[in-house]
Amino acid sequence: MNNRYLGKTGLRVSELCLGAMTFGRETSEQESHAILDRFVEAGGNFIDTADVYSLGGSEEVVGRWLKHKNRDDFVIATKVRFAMGDGPNDVGTSRKHIMAGIEASLRRIGTDYIDLYQVHAWDSKTPLEETLGTLNDLVRRGGVRYLGASNFRGWQLQKSIDLSNAKGWEAFSCLQPQYNLLCRAPEWELLQVCQNEGLGVIPWSPLRGGWLSGKFQRGMTEPPKGSRVSIAQDKGWSETWDRYNNEHTWQVIDALFSVAEEVNHSPAQVAINWLLQNPVIAAPIVGVRTLEQLDSNLGAIGWSLSSEQIKRLNEASEQLVSYPYDTGAAAQQKRGRE
Repeated sequence: MNNRYLGKTGLRVSELCLGAMTFGRETSEQESHAILDRFVEAGGNFIDTADVYSLGGSEEVVGRWLKHKNRDDFVIATKVRFAMGDGPNDVGTSRKHIMAGIEASLRRIGTDYIDLYQVHAWDSKTPLEETLGTLNDLVRRGGVRYLGASNFRGWQLQKSIDLSNAKGWEAFSCLQPQYNLLCRAPEWELLQVCQNEGLGVIPWSPLRGGWLSGKFQRGMTEPPKGSRVSIAQDKGWSETWDRYNNEHTWQVIDALFSVAEEVNHSPAQVAINWLLQNPVIAAPIVGVRTLEQLDSNLGAIGWSLSSEQIKRLNEASEQLVSYPYDTGAAAQQKRGRE
């Protein structure tokens, strides 16, 4: 597995990041550790978790595995923002919650520092100065090496970067958005901000909850039994059958299968490789439940789609946009023809 720099920083991360959301939930600790071992054997060093995953259980599983490793060999990322209790200050990005969050994450992971500490989502109730000032303090004290954001909008990300720069504070080095062939909205503003400001992008849900895994094909009338999509409605997850059972989705999947046949790789591997071809992407986050799924995802590296194949996937997955994004898209297409 190759390494890439995380944005404009000097931090080198593996070109795939292992997502630990399933650890301690769908995936047992024993299998989680086996998945981590296999990922490292393939050359991976980048592991992403969050305090809210399994209410801390994911961090604990990673921590017990990390205890028997050389800590400095790995880039460990975690997040803070969502509720970790019933108290009025157990949620958000206030100084109090962030300080409690980092201390708990350090304890659960069993480490003295977090390589990449990310704000899991925007908090409209807390002054941005309070959030960013607290994060800057964590870096200055040595408990955090780099900062990132997840699930921000374009203006939120730009405002955060500008404020940190104006104050002389440590700014975000990384963005973790949802980005895949069924969700290309980050291209409208977010990826441009990241490119302009030198942030690395680590997309979550590169297979959109299984829709791009190869398990779904045109003509199906319901999701496969036991799939993530089959339980998404009950769990309150966004990748539901009702939301994605439409012509646009099947058009994308048709193109994905067509390209997969040409390159002799699975649709899932093609979907991940499509992300890897974008220079602003540092490392797609592959979240797996089993060793078999990890092995499949590892097949996404070591080869490249052709420019013609990328163009076909882009055209099939292009999403209609309205003003002002439509004018920007038209101008970009015109520049590409000149």
